[in-house]
Amino acid sequence: MWPGLPRTARLLRLLVLCVLLSHTSAYFGLTGREPLVFLPAPMSNEPPSGKAHLKQCEQLTLTRRQKRLCRREPGLAETLRESVRLSLLECRYQFRNERWNCSMDGRGSVLKRGFKETAFLLAISSAALSHALAKACSSGRMERCTCDDSPDLQHREAWQWGVCGDNLKYSTKFLKNFLGQKRASKDLRAQIDSHNINVGVRAVKSGLKTTCKCHGVSGSCAVRTCWKQLSPFHDTGRLLKYRYDSAVRVLSVTNAATGEAELAGSRRHGQGPRPTDLVYLEDSPSFCRPSRYSPGTGGRPCSKDTSCQSLCCGRGYNTALRHTALSCHCQVRWCCHVECQTCLREEEVYTCKQH
Repeated sequence: MWPGLPRTARLLRLLVLCVLLSHTSAYFGLTGREPLVFLPAPMSNEPPSGKAHLKQCEQLTLTRRQKRLCRREPGLAETLRESVRLSLLECRYQFRNERWNCSMDGRGSVLKRGFKETAFLLAISSAALSHALAKACSSGRMERCTCDDSPDLQHREAWQWGVCGDNLKYSTKFLKNFLGQKRASKDLRAQIDSHNINVGVRAVKSGLKTTCKCHGVSGSCAVRTCWKQLSPFHDTGRLLKYRYDSAVRVLSVTNAATGEAELAGSRRHGQGPRPTDLVYLEDSPSFCRPSRYSPGTGGRPCSKDTSCQSLCCGRGYNTALRHTALSCHCQVRWCCHVECQTCLREEEVYTCKQH
């Protein structure tokens, strides 16, 4: 989709750098002077303007050209923050039962390697950027884009467009310009990062659907209102997690016809990876014990029946009782009032042993 992106790869690596600094704040390297708040305040339907918008752009760690684009695009800074939130929440959710749980301990050492986890981080970040930009257009939070008009739909003359569609076409075009795509790179790592970034964008595109509603007398469909709508980002995260589980290890080979380096997969008879495959260079560490790549799994909560055996890496787990207060024995009183008692529920919780 987008040829070789050494600069793009560097920016996306920054985008996922320093995730999970704490439970209350985190950033992917987009910020400059201040880290992003983990759950930013709800965005206004109106894009920021004037000095507020310019200040937001200056606080982002971007190239000079990207800051110039940011200043010209009110709403972009908040959209970048939203993409960080999407990436972080979805990464945590998809890896909640895995030994690596989206931790970036060790100053982003994972991003410096060619692991499957690195591939996922780049893909989920580019996907979040694409998704957030398309949504920002359709919600009116960015001034230079609007609804998707989908001129390629069949029988368009029979439809009336009454709902603002998610503008993925503008999102993809803007993202390509914003990240600064270059021609194909001969560097193997740059090719791999470029490929994984494209996998993320393709995952978002695969979830773009046409939704229609019928209008007419007695339920007839004389007129239909249709719009383009992205699937929830959770669906994209689930798809990318599937791509992670089936990721392809690759190496560089020289094309005899062109003399240029290409990616070759270690399966399917050495053929190159498919456009939808996440690719990686080297096997991941176990992530079982504290290392430069992860804090280990000691103390992690687990499910006795499903995840403790794998998550605890054979060290076993501790069992403790936890009491939770909840409402119970609720009754409706006349009129319009509900009275409940407070009950204590006792449950067992399991955490992986440290040693």
